[in-house]
Amino acid sequence: MMKKVLLVNTNMEMRPYPVPPLGLCLVASSLGSEYDVCIYDPADDRGAALPGVVEAFRPDYVGVSVRNIDDMNFVNPTSYKETIRDLFITPIRDITRAPMILGGSGFSIFPEYFLDYYGADFGIFGEGEAALAQLLQCLDNRGDPRSVPGIVMPGAGRAKRPDGYLNLSDLPFSEIDLRIDYKPYRARGSYPVQTKRGCAHSCIYCTYNCIEGYRYRVRPPEQVADEIEQAAARLGNVTFEFVDSTFNDPPGHAEGICAEIVRRGLGVRLRTMGINPVNVNRHLFDLMLEAGFAQIDCTPDSASPRMLASLGKNFTIDDLERTARIVRDADIPTMWFFLFGGPGETEETMRETFDFIDRSISGRDMVHMTCGLRIYPGTGLFRRALEDGTLSPGDPATEARFYISKDLGKERLFELVHEASRARPNCVPVMETEPSPEMMREALELRRARGLTEPMFRTLLRVRYRMLGCEMRG
Repeated sequence: MMKKVLLVNTNMEMRPYPVPPLGLCLVASSLGSEYDVCIYDPADDRGAALPGVVEAFRPDYVGVSVRNIDDMNFVNPTSYKETIRDLFITPIRDITRAPMILGGSGFSIFPEYFLDYYGADFGIFGEGEAALAQLLQCLDNRGDPRSVPGIVMPGAGRAKRPDGYLNLSDLPFSEIDLRIDYKPYRARGSYPVQTKRGCAHSCIYCTYNCIEGYRYRVRPPEQVADEIEQAAARLGNVTFEFVDSTFNDPPGHAEGICAEIVRRGLGVRLRTMGINPVNVNRHLFDLMLEAGFAQIDCTPDSASPRMLASLGKNFTIDDLERTARIVRDADIPTMWFFLFGGPGETEETMRETFDFIDRSISGRDMVHMTCGLRIYPGTGLFRRALEDGTLSPGDPATEARFYISKDLGKERLFELVHEASRARPNCVPVMETEPSPEMMREALELRRARGLTEPMFRTLLRVRYRMLGCEMRG
């Protein structure tokens, strides 16, 4: 008799928009037809239906994905670990003693901690597609789970990184809309597509390469276009989002994907995050516009030469200035993201970033300003925080810990960010990125009245400018 596997998504965050469980759906696809797989997604009921699902499905194995452990908000941090325990782990354990297997990016940052905290039987460090299938087969055959790469077990010591990584060309498509109810994601969300894993850069705060490695593993452009074409045929008018850490790395990969989408004439709507200024050129942006890009996110984090070096960035101010010119010339709606307060940040370095915003970023594009950097183990920032006393020796940073430059301090950092926001209506501090219900209602009414199809952030900026009595520039 075919054994049953219940995969549980624990991510209920809806800000800034809901994110479909790409990882769980990829794992489900990778299990193929050897197991009866059910995915529970809380997007519509916030966990209320889970006990009934467990009772009715009666799984032989339960996989639980921990995507985020907190919201990385220094001003008012929200931890998710207790909510995950209360709404997901405990109800499952109350009904079944089927082996519980943890995974996901959040789990992989703190594998031993969460294995113990949630009392799970196994955990998967890193990529789960091949590892879960191997673990289940091992358990079915009464083998030794420790023989499976990336498996974490109670009492087995520190988690070991697998020796190798998956060839992404071998992975089946996620087919998210066939595995979960996609309705909660249609209005505000997007359909996530991953074109690569790994990251060759060394930004001091980032965990991408700690989990996925420092070498890019890319999917063939034809395969990426196949996935988009098939999903578009099923879903119709949805936005597809490339969720790679950086879209235009390595050089030529993004161009190949865009060219293939153009060649097929798919007529889809696209967006992406993580544009790397080093590899930006007008040819790339022309291809992106022709392929159907309606929005991009550019994440330089700073526009101060000293801070770019401190944060471990691989680009220069000249690269960033060139990128900003191309963005404006292409007239592609862009959200810019800056981090303030990292090692070595001063009032002068912050002014350098604000000067760049004033001269280079359109007032129609939103600038997202974050205060403080979340400290994660295995990163350069973690080591720096230990060296300068920001983090105490032995602190695992499982509770949210943030780095704030000692040259500024929390109060002065907040003061400077608020001053920048008051002077620049398109600059939005992290504490104000969630629009009020009234602001959202006005934005929706404006979109209906004017027939606007622009990205929502631009409509919200129109409302923000009006509220502040300003004219939108750019």
